[in-house]
Amino acid sequence: MAVPGVLLGSTSTLRFHRPVPPKKAVAAELGSVTSQFYGLKITHKLPQVASFKPISAPLTPALQPIARRVCPFTGKKSNKANKVSFSNHKTKKLQFVNLQYKRIWWEAGKRYVKLRLSTKALKTIEKNGLDVVAKKAGIDLRKE
Repeated sequence: MAVPGVLLGSTSTLRFHRPVPPKKAVAAELGSVTSQFYGLKITHKLPQVASFKPISAPLTPALQPIARRVCPFTGKKSNKANKVSFSNHKTKKLQFVNLQYKRIWWEAGKRYVKLRLSTKALKTIEKNGLDVVAKKAGIDLRKE
């Protein structure tokens, strides 16, 4: 008498053999998902849905522009420096420009202009005026 899953050989050794399940059709063709755990068969019906189309490509983050740490009026940018410890061990560091977001009244345009500028440029604008400093730096205030 043959028992499924048991292969009888010689009397000295018994070999156990798990039956190989037949090839299953793809889940999209059957409309269900089937899994098998040690002979236990679990079936779950999937809803009938139109073909799946990805909304966007996977793992491609949207690139957003990053504001540089440079003042557009004065051209000031980060300075490379050394951080010196008590033991005189030097490590590289960046000294950033003191950039501030400011709303400045533009007299020629009769409106406020929101700018990101250094505190040095802010002092220069207070002294000389926004039009003169912007013209010298080659900045068009009409598009901002």
